Amino acid sequence: MASPAPAAQEALAALIALHGQTPLQLASVVVALGGDGFMLQTLHDTERLDLPVYGMNCGTIGFLMNTYSVEGLPARLAAAEEAVINPLSMVAVTGNGAVTRALAINEVSLLRAGPQAAKLRISVDGKVRLDELVCDGALVSTPAGSTAYNYSAHGPILPIGSEVLALTPMAAFRPRRWRGALLPKGVTVRFDVLEADKRPVRADADSRPVEDVISVEIRSEPQVRHRILFDPGHGLEERLIVEQFA
Repeated sequence: MASPAPAAQEALAALIALHGQTPLQLASVVVALGGDGFMLQTLHDTERLDLPVYGMNCGTIGFLMNTYSVEGLPARLAAAEEAVINPLSMVAVTGNGAVTRALAINEVSLLRAGPQAAKLRISVDGKVRLDELVCDGALVSTPAGSTAYNYSAHGPILPIGSEVLALTPMAAFRPRRWRGALLPKGVTVRFDVLEADKRPVRADADSRPVEDVISVEIRSEPQVRHRILFDPGHGLEERLIVEQFA
């Protein structure tokens, strides 16, 4: 599978010429050609199939990808290390009562959708932990996504095997200097949007938006497994460590 980018399409043609192509329903492994965005799309597209996905970088960002080479693909697949990650489940309710459910491999984020800061109430497992967070937004990140948007918002990098989620604010105004929280993987985090008509908020699950939300619930989804393959010595755990010393 390949992104529409010319480099990815050229790689797809070269690899099919060498190895042929298999229908998805008969495949034992998926090779994804592109960048991290296409890797996330491929994982979402195959999330019910329990297939391992081996990415090769033909894009601009490749944290979840292996180095591209047209040579030696069968040997690389045979030697690859597997990392298993669980996505986040998002349930977002909009002002008109519509409910949107989605899965996110990296993070679920809430972002202000107007000129004024968002006001969010944060609850964990039904208990209000922060009555009012005034901010540009907030996100909940998995370990696999902790080096992406979460890290840009000054959230912590999480080891891939850690049973925690990162709750990170963006541009928190009140409480001042609040840096977020580390939460057990099994909790349910709820955001209630305060003054939603005046301060509209958008929710995103891996960049899939839901406009004008009034509440969002987020939890880890253990029933869904994403199996990602990496070349030996270049797995997610090693990449997360390297990122902290870059």
